[in-house]
Formats: sequence, structure tokens, C-alpha cells
Amino acid sequence: MAAALLANVLYSTGFVLEKRALAAMPEVDIRRPARLLRLVLGSPLWIGGSLSLAAGFGAQLAVYRTLPIAAAQGIFVSGLVLLVLLSSRLLGEETTGRERYALGAILAALLMVVLSLSEDSDTVSRSAPAPLILTVCLPTLAMGIWLYGSAERRSRHRHRMPTTGVEYGVAVGLLYGVSSLAIKGVSSYLTTSGLGGAVVGLLRSPYPYLLLFTGAFGLVMSQAALQRCRASLIVPVCTTVTCLFTAVLGTLAFGEALPHEPVRLALRLAGTALAVSVLLAMPKHDTAPQPSIATKELTPP
Repeated sequence: MAAALLANVLYSTGFVLEKRALAAMPEVDIRRPARLLRLVLGSPLWIGGSLSLAAGFGAQLAVYRTLPIAAAQGIFVSGLVLLVLLSSRLLGEETTGRERYALGAILAALLMVVLSLSEDSDTVSRSAPAPLILTVCLPTLAMGIWLYGSAERRSRHRHRMPTTGVEYGVAVGLLYGVSSLAIKGVSSYLTTSGLGGAVVGLLRSPYPYLLLFTGAFGLVMSQAALQRCRASLIVPVCTTVTCLFTAVLGTLAFGEALPHEPVRLALRLAGTALAVSVLLAMPKHDTAPQPSIATKELTPP
């Protein structure tokens, strides 16, 4: 539990620091990844944010060794409240009433998922068949990249209203969902004995290669989306998609059984359905007041 809460703080802090650093940069473009990397690596503030995210990754490894996937996701999403508070205080971002209701509904949905957990009956799985993981992950990666490209093409249309970033958030969330499953897989190889065998076994698994792919593409895609859209909206959408994907497909892939009791099963299914419904109902165009910091995002110095 402590590791999960620490991961929340580290991830929220990292996203806010990266967003603030990106606001002072010229516009970044996923079609020019080398330029994007050169810009972000030249920013000490962005590097600080990325180090915070990396530390959150380490805390997440510890969480997956001690908590069921669904339980871990419920705790991770509680960090959305901290993210919104930090975005308001440090970035000057404002959320609309509709968006605040949506965030409240998302937290309620994930509270339902947490209430469906039972320490006595829920198990922590350590492994999953590699073919099953690839069957789940490869189509998801393709869908995420396609959805992001589709959002990019639509955003270039003239006279189009500013996007809230929901489509970007869903696309990046799918990539991070795959990354989350890969982190769960890597955690199963962590051991205090037989280190050599564990490393060989890990390299023979699909997990390190999924992490490399999602790390590279997720970095480029998330930075471009984060610069264009409010962190207080795009990060909650991304986090919700990641958590739902990991909780539902990860639970099935790693063989962590759903609750047998009718009430707990109903809570878990209803919470998942509510979160998905909120995502589908969120506004696609941005009508919230933009902070003054945003005016520099797309203007080269």
C-alpha cells in the first residue's frame, strides 16, 4: 500500500514537471522524434520530471509483487486527485464543471473496484503464457498508434475547435496499459536467488521488448499530447484507460480470478462499466479557460 501511494505521488509530480517544461518549448511533433528528444533532454525541469516517473516505475514493480492487479489499479487511480490539485496550483489549469463531475464519477467507479477486493480470496499471480500476452498486447499497440495518428490528422484541420485530448489520452493509455502488463511480467522475475537464471528467463520473455517499444513510442506520443492538452484532463483519461485495461485484461491474462461472491462481482463489473461510460461521454472539444502558460506552448521563441 505504501509503495502504491508513493508511486502516485511520483507519477503525478513527474507529469506536472514535464508539462511545465514542455510549455516553455517550441511545438514538438511526433513526426520529428529526434528534435523532440533534443528539446526535452536539454531541459533540466523535464529531466527532473522523467526521473520522478522512473522512480514511480520502481515503486510500481514492488506493488505488483504484493497486490492483485485489480487492487493495484484502484489505488493508482486515486492519484488523479493529487494530479488535478497539482495542475491547478502549479500550471494554472482549470477544469469545467462537467469534467469535475466526470473525474468524480471515475473515482467512484474505481472505488467500487477496490471495494470488490478481498484479501482472503484474491490471489497474486506471478506469470502468464507468453502467446496469450502477445495476443492481448500486439493488437492493443496497433490500435493505440492508429488512434493517435487519427487524432493527429483531425487536429490539423482548419477551423477545428481545440481538442480536450480525450483521444490522445485513450491512445497513450492503451500503450501504457501494455507497459503496465509488461511491468507485471518483469516483477515475476525479480528474485533474490538465481539471478543469472532470472535474467536469462526475462530476456526470453516478451516483457523487456514490450517495455522498450512502449517506452520509446509512449515517450514521443505522450510528450506531444501533453504539450497540446491540459494535464488535468489528458492524464486522468490516460490513467483510467491504463488502469481499466490492466485490471480487466491483466487479471484474465495472469489468471487472477474474478470474485465469486455476487456482490463483489457486481461491484467490479459495475465499476468498470461506469468508468468506460464516463470516458465515452467526456467532451471532445476544449471549452475550459486556458492558463497563460499555454500561450507559449505553440509559439517558438
